[in-house]
Amino acid sequence: MPQDKGLYMPVEIPRLDDKFINNLDNYTLPEIAFHVAKNLLGDDIPEDDLKKIIYDAINFYAPIVGLEENVYVLELFHGPSLAFKDFGARFMSRIMSYFLEEGEKQLDVLVATSGDTGGAVALGFFGVSNTRVTILYPKGKVSAIQKLQLTTNGQNIRAIEIDGTFDDCQALVKQAFTDKELNEKFRLTSANSINIARLIPQTFYYFNAYAQALKEGKSKIVFSVPSGNFGNIGAGLLAWKMGLPVEHFIAATNVNDTVPQFLSTGVYQPKPSVSTLSNAMDVGDPSNWVRIADMFKENMTGLKKLVTGYSYDDEQTLKAMEWIYDAYKYVACPHTAIAWQALKDWQQDNHTGTTGIFLSTAHPAKFPDAFPDRISDKVVVPKQVKELEAKPKQYVKLGKDFEGFKEYLLDNG
Repeated sequence: MPQDKGLYMPVEIPRLDDKFINNLDNYTLPEIAFHVAKNLLGDDIPEDDLKKIIYDAINFYAPIVGLEENVYVLELFHGPSLAFKDFGARFMSRIMSYFLEEGEKQLDVLVATSGDTGGAVALGFFGVSNTRVTILYPKGKVSAIQKLQLTTNGQNIRAIEIDGTFDDCQALVKQAFTDKELNEKFRLTSANSINIARLIPQTFYYFNAYAQALKEGKSKIVFSVPSGNFGNIGAGLLAWKMGLPVEHFIAATNVNDTVPQFLSTGVYQPKPSVSTLSNAMDVGDPSNWVRIADMFKENMTGLKKLVTGYSYDDEQTLKAMEWIYDAYKYVACPHTAIAWQALKDWQQDNHTGTTGIFLSTAHPAKFPDAFPDRISDKVVVPKQVKELEAKPKQYVKLGKDFEGFKEYLLDNG
């Protein structure tokens, strides 16, 4: 994070060549990922090395599954932590490891999580030499499985339970990056989506989903994205800037509706986050909105034409989860259900002739308490979750004051 407290962006966003875009359906996910990354990273990493990183990091599927004629779900939970964050965390950990040179100061990765980021980062960086990860998560606001993923790692992964909200966790991390004493002692970096290395790999699955839709004979693609810190939809808009011909984006939030309110009123007013069933989206002041605003800084009217915002409360979320199961016999986590509901609402507003793809960002097993019994009984708990339950939890409890967090970092350096 730069010292002026802003965020990094590419100086230029390259437009991919038409031949590649028009023939996306001829490429595999790793081939697409390599082509996109090469265009964004230029000559910073030699092609052979970049290819090895991509093929090692993106070694799982991200299929689109048809639920009805023009409604598909993009399943992004087939990685090791069962969440879409695996794309960013695995790519980023390997990129950082690649650039670390022998004898350099240890890399300290600070990450705030509302649920899924921490688990993906922990697995992505687990055992990576000369790195240490410190994860901050809000007390009582992550699911039982998410907490296991954060606190059962050990080795180079540390977990801190903050008595506050995700916004408090994020504020502590951001303040640490601009603290002179901490930066003199540690080599700090972030694994949150404030790190541009998280957003780059998230563009891969937009291109790949579009390619899969082309194979199904579909066109005029609309993406509905469950949105919290707005890194996920930010990656989609970055893909659009690179030439992916998406018709429309839908930003689907819970009651933490700062961005939908802006899109409808023109007033951007951050507010304290509120706890919901869709806890990974409990963000009242989304960091990545400044990146989206930067991409459209000379065309805010164009942004409002391209992106529509919808928000839903817990009651509406639960109804959506039940409707999806009853209609399709498909189990969707709360975040996924919000994206589905927003897509259906958008399509019903006379937007016929489009193919909607809504993003499923996490495996339903991560949210067992969110479902009524008749649905939760149908959730298949993956093997890696059962293995976590046998491991001891290790974490430190802190308040939300920065001095306490800083003292912990200095004392445990």
